[in-house]
Amino acid sequence: MTPPIAADYTAQAISTDTIGYLHSTESGAGVDGPGMRFVFFTSGCQFRCLYCHNPDTWKLHNGRQVTVEQALSEVAPYARFLKFAGGVTISGGEPLMQDEFVGLMFREIKSRFGLHTALDTQGFLHDRVPDEWFEPVDLVMLDIKHSDPEKYQALTGQPLQPTLDFALRLKRLGKKMWIRYVLVPGLTDGDADIERLADFVAGLGEVVERVEVLPFHQLGIDKWEKLGMKYELTDTPIPTPEQAAHARALFASRGLKVT
Repeated sequence: MTPPIAADYTAQAISTDTIGYLHSTESGAGVDGPGMRFVFFTSGCQFRCLYCHNPDTWKLHNGRQVTVEQALSEVAPYARFLKFAGGVTISGGEPLMQDEFVGLMFREIKSRFGLHTALDTQGFLHDRVPDEWFEPVDLVMLDIKHSDPEKYQALTGQPLQPTLDFALRLKRLGKKMWIRYVLVPGLTDGDADIERLADFVAGLGEVVERVEVLPFHQLGIDKWEKLGMKYELTDTPIPTPEQAAHARALFASRGLKVT
């Protein structure tokens, strides 16, 4: 069963003003956008994905409290290198839970350092920000975790439609996207489910630069245990190379670039 969601997480995020909560940072990430990235992992997430490998990010105030200036001071030493090597990604948790803080971060990163910026999100909270919020965001890495509404709800604890609406909004804005899909045997590997998603993504057009099929792993199981939570996917195997290749081929059959 999906763990319950505390109703006050989103309300807490609204009151953060220019104060944010960071779970962690990474200065040399190679899988969170184009090139080498400095990544801010924010705290707080309203999803309860069964395969989440960072359940310690769910609670907003479990992160360390920082101002925008303090956060910018952490990326500043790498700015000259990142200008040519990659850029900055804000991930989570779910960054849109802290939309004011994250929006200011993106604007300052762009105006001060002129860096490529990427947002890693599932888009559920997109309707809390205006179109202008996305102006300093160069790329959205959009996690679409399933294409079947009932299976999506069982997997994440939240409805699918807001994420699909967000994808359509990004298409309207002409915002570049990478679609991310976690391949979980027995949960997200059904051909019909993948083909349904592939058709939707193909319909988004040229704004979709690539689809990333990310094989499920068990690396976060220890965190669930430390938090005293039952991990439901203990017996779920990781996908074989053949299973991953098959899923990628289904996306590619719709004319999508797949990695």
